[in-house]
Amino acid sequence: MKLGRSPEQPTWGGSVWLRARRGAIALLVWTVAVGHVARAEESRNPLRPADTSSPRATLTSFLDSCNEMHDMILAERAKTRRDPQYVPVVNRILDCLDLSDLPEYAREHAGGEAAVYLKEVLDRIELPPDEEIPDAEAIEAAGGSEKLPSWRIPDTRITIARVEEGPRRGEYLFSPETVLRVAEFYEYAKRLPYRTEGRKVSPGFHRWYLSEPADPTVAALVHRLPKWCSNRVVGLAIWQWVGLLLTALIGAAVMFLAYRLGRVRSKPMRAEGVVRYCVTLLFSVVAMFVPLAFKEVATDYLTIRGDTLYVLSFVANVVFLLALLVVLAGAGNRIAEIIIASPRIHPKGLDAQLIRIVCRVLTLAAAVIVFLEGGRYLGIPLTTLLASAGVGGLAVALAAQDTLKSIFGSVMILLDKPYRAGERVIVGDYDGIVEDIGLRSTKLRLLTGHMASIPNEEMARSRIENVGRRPHIRRIADVHIPLDTPRAKVVKAIELIREALDNHEGMEPDFPPRVYFTDFHPDAFNIRIIYWYHPPNYWDFLAFGEKLNLQIFRAFDEQGIRFSLPSRITYTTGDGEPQSLEVKVVGEGERSGQAPQDSAEE
Repeated sequence: MKLGRSPEQPTWGGSVWLRARRGAIALLVWTVAVGHVARAEESRNPLRPADTSSPRATLTSFLDSCNEMHDMILAERAKTRRDPQYVPVVNRILDCLDLSDLPEYAREHAGGEAAVYLKEVLDRIELPPDEEIPDAEAIEAAGGSEKLPSWRIPDTRITIARVEEGPRRGEYLFSPETVLRVAEFYEYAKRLPYRTEGRKVSPGFHRWYLSEPADPTVAALVHRLPKWCSNRVVGLAIWQWVGLLLTALIGAAVMFLAYRLGRVRSKPMRAEGVVRYCVTLLFSVVAMFVPLAFKEVATDYLTIRGDTLYVLSFVANVVFLLALLVVLAGAGNRIAEIIIASPRIHPKGLDAQLIRIVCRVLTLAAAVIVFLEGGRYLGIPLTTLLASAGVGGLAVALAAQDTLKSIFGSVMILLDKPYRAGERVIVGDYDGIVEDIGLRSTKLRLLTGHMASIPNEEMARSRIENVGRRPHIRRIADVHIPLDTPRAKVVKAIELIREALDNHEGMEPDFPPRVYFTDFHPDAFNIRIIYWYHPPNYWDFLAFGEKLNLQIFRAFDEQGIRFSLPSRITYTTGDGEPQSLEVKVVGEGERSGQAPQDSAEE
């Protein structure tokens, strides 16, 4: 017979071991079941907020949500912090904090860090029993929430206060002062051990939040690095500093290349068409999102926390704001070019310039709105922003008086429209073709071929003769006939000139030519010729004038009618003194001529 124990009669020790194992299995099953039930309830109502109806409800909701988050972290280390199952829990944690005194850009990250610090402090200090913490029934029994504006955890500065205004009015939240000073409270309490009695604690929650990479891939890489890479220097681990430096360099390089390509390609694309010109705005858009991507990498992948995160977030948001202003300016220019692309608008005309100015003004207004809203988002008071904008605007106005005068002159020119691109104008000593009407100056191509740039402020207050808008070219010419010419020949001369101008080239019925014997000069009879040439093409006008002169010359030659010589000619000697020379007509048989004296609009 073998010595041994019968399976039906286990020893006391074996019985205890079996019972303990069965109890552990039952506890594990119960924990898993409870977890599944809680997650099922959570999945059914992911929008369920934290209960903040009383100090007790707020404290309980905060601690339970933090413990739930800690349990999820321990159970599923491979999950990223952006996993949807974490979001409802994180929202309930943040629901318990009054973040109204934090800048809007830092509320999410600063709120999360404040929650972790607060949980670490609460896990180390002694909390009062639930019955000593006011709940909704106790508040009602005391006369309403107005009778209990705040409640402080005994022997601490941690306060749960009633919100008096805003969308969360009437809720009990951890006060703004507590949120702002909780990091200071943690420095005092971190030397204390975790509680061993009372409410559940979550050891390691703070260390995980500060050090563990949010992305599982990055976490796997960090775990393979040497241990010295995890040593902290100035608040960050060495691997975090290296990753931050590389991310900043890559982000700066991408922004530089994007702006560089956009600037280089904008001019040729603008010449190729409006659509391609608009596509170049994508370079600025890509550069604009680089600061946001940098902040996302620093927060979710490099796990940057504390003051370093605040500084990085602030700088990234400022750079994003400046890049957004650049995008707005580029979008305004492209919208203007899209409108100007209409075939009814001359690309260099006053209408086009007016459209450009209007788009720039609207862009400036949008930029001011973005600046004020961005400053508010960054936590800068609106009064400070308005004062800064006023002082900056005054400084710019004083430093750029001439430029502003030219801009206002441009507006006056665009409203009055005294000239357009392609028209010939005479302004003071300048006579040329308008090539471009800019925001600051007007460029004239002079008849000599030179380029003149005249400030629009000067153009707006100058007398402008617009030659390009004349409906016709008028010519006034005087034909001089010697005083010894018989009356019949004078009459014949008038008839010959009128015949030459009868239904002439370029004549309009409303502007018939005029020929008159107008005056007796001391040395000649004067016949005045006036006619109008349509359309006002100067070179055609000159060709017709030459043909008319030759025709009159030939007709006078055939009739023996002479042109008169001047009785006096003024010339200059070598010493620069003017001298006069008397000229005498010797007789009918000798022929001498002088071209008609003209006065025409060129």
